[in-house]
This record gives sequence, C-alpha cells and structure tokens, in this order.
Amino acid sequence: MTTEYGEPPIDRRNTSSEKWEKYAGRDVLPFWVADMDLPMAPFVIEAVRERLRHPILGYTRAPQAAVAAFIDWLARHYGWQVREEWLVWMTGVVPGLNLAARMLATDASGRRDLVIPAPVYPPFLNVPEKAGLNGSISPLRLVDGRWQMDFDDLCTRISERTAAILFCNPQNPTGRVYERDELASLGALAADNDAIVISDEIHCPLILDPHKRHIPIASLDDAIARRSISLFAPTKAYNFAGLGGAVAVIPNDALRERFDDAIKGMASNVSPLAFAALGSAFGDTSAWLGEQNAFLASNGTRLQEAIGHIDGIHCTPVEGTFLAWLDVRELKLPNPAACFEAHGVGLSDGTDFGAAGFLRFNFGCPRSMLERGIERLERAVKRLRDGFG
Repeated sequence: MTTEYGEPPIDRRNTSSEKWEKYAGRDVLPFWVADMDLPMAPFVIEAVRERLRHPILGYTRAPQAAVAAFIDWLARHYGWQVREEWLVWMTGVVPGLNLAARMLATDASGRRDLVIPAPVYPPFLNVPEKAGLNGSISPLRLVDGRWQMDFDDLCTRISERTAAILFCNPQNPTGRVYERDELASLGALAADNDAIVISDEIHCPLILDPHKRHIPIASLDDAIARRSISLFAPTKAYNFAGLGGAVAVIPNDALRERFDDAIKGMASNVSPLAFAALGSAFGDTSAWLGEQNAFLASNGTRLQEAIGHIDGIHCTPVEGTFLAWLDVRELKLPNPAACFEAHGVGLSDGTDFGAAGFLRFNFGCPRSMLERGIERLERAVKRLRDGFG
C-alpha cells in the first residue's frame, strides 16, 4: 500500500466513535486510543455481511470454521500446534485478563501477587485491584535505544507469593517485539516459582520491523505452555475493535477448567457477527495484512524521523503495533497530555501506563492525518519552548 492508503481520510464524526467524540467541538486531532483510522479488510466486511443474510442473530457457539481457521493460523504463522479443546472464546482480551485474575483470586494457595512489567497499557494496571490481588510493577529499562524487561528486578519480585506474571507482547506502549531468549528467561522465572504467565498477544499480527518475528511465549516448550494463558484477537490488526471477539489458549486442563468457571455469569457470548469477522481474519492468506503493515511501518518511520528533529522529544523504534512511545520529560511539562491537547494533538497520557512524562502516539491513520499531527507537534514544542504554553 502506498502513502495514499486511506486517502481521503474516512470521516468518523457522527458515528459515536469514542476516539473522535472525546474531542467533539474542539480542533484536536485524536492519536490516542489504539483504534486505527484505516479501513477494515474488505473480506472481513463481506464475511459480516454474509452472516447478516440470515435473519436471526442468536446465542452462538464457536463455529467450526472459525476454530479451524485459528488453529491453522497459529500453525501457519508460529509453528504452534494447538488442540481445539485448549481454546476458550470470549468477547475480548481485556475481559480475559480480568477473568484470569478473578480465577487466581479464588486459589487457596495464598499466592496474591501479580507481577506486571510496565509501562503497559492501562487495563493491565487495573487488574490486580479489581481481583483483590496485589500488583507488583517491574519497570522496563531503556538499553541502547530498546525497552527491555529488567530481569534483575523481576527476580526480586517473582517469588512463592506470585500467582502470575501479566505480560504484553508485542509490548504496548513501547512497540517492542520480544526475542526468544527474553521469553525463555521469563518463562524460566515463572517455572522456578510455580507462577503462571498470562500473555496478551493481541498485536502479534502487527510486526513492522522486517527483522523481527513474533513468538508466542507458550509455544517455546511444554513446561511454559502448561502454566500459560495466551490471549489472541485479530481485532487490532484488522481494525474491528468495536465488534470484539478473542480467544484464550490454555493447554493445562485444570487451569482451563478454573478459567471456564471464572467466566460463568461474568461474560456474555461472543456475537455471531464477531465470529464471522474472527473466522475471516484468522483465515486470511492474502497479501492484505502485509501491505497494511508496510504502510504502518512507513508511518512509524516518518514519525520517528520527524521526532528526531523536535528538540525535547525522543522516541524508540517501533518493532510492532501502530503505537509510538514518546519521551517528553525534557520539556518539563506539568501535564504533557493536556499541554499537547491545547495545541491540537490528542495523545494518551503516559501516567495512565505507569510512566509520567511520556505520551503514546497512535500512527495508525492516513498519511495526511499523520503529517498534520507532526506539524502540530512541532508547532506545540516551539510555542512551549518560547514560553507560550
């Protein structure tokens, strides 16, 4: 896809879009929530239309076509062979995180700690309190321009009190795609302390760096798989977040039964329209996703190049996702998100991710919108430095 992809921009006003309604009536471009301003894949749209040809949308079991498509998708992309009975379908990844924590809260073992590498997107940080558990934050480290887990710190936090490690890969908001040795080290820590790994892998189709490859942590070996809950959804990559739908892979029978018990009465059925979209996206073997990822990579490169010329803002390369993590601490702003909103750029506040002085920029948008956002960023920093904040 060329830089003309998504042009002219799709007008999302008057669609009750959460992303755009936040700034309704204000001249603010929204680059905050992880919801792209790019069109859904046409074959996903057609799959939903086809399902609507039937006049009844009743409670729906996972269609065999969607199940087979997902199992084949994991094998085709990651060489991971999973069984149908390992799968638990649900409305979204965030509900999956909370249901897993709720399951752990009923454990009689006395393990009450959830260890979370952060910064991480806000729902992660809310999980422990909602489940009545203790959150233990392990700060990521910036090493040679890449965000990394701090294994020295993790070793001090993961113990016999640890119920689980809540983990995000590709990492939101830093854009890291973790490598095999990093995943193996985390898995070994979990195994040594008899903790489980709850892994959010929703952005795994969105690998922008051609030298990187997503590896599901549970695919490393059986020992890690037996203590894992892996959460997948194509809703970000194919841009139908509002339709919902996700799937957990839980190879351990006892763990899966406890997870199923936690779901009862706490989560609604997956919509038949969501199943139609899920099956279509997981079954995609076209060039569509690769072309979209190339476009997103070009947007990410353009944004990083621009930021490299803005004094006071720094950004590490984005390996996966469509999200850039901006370090604005040098600007010494009391409320960075509000300051940039006042200059027409709506960004996610790093404080909500556990990192004050940072902002997250969603560059999943047409190039013309990105260029307008860059212009506003440049103008904002100039005015802030000139004392016109």
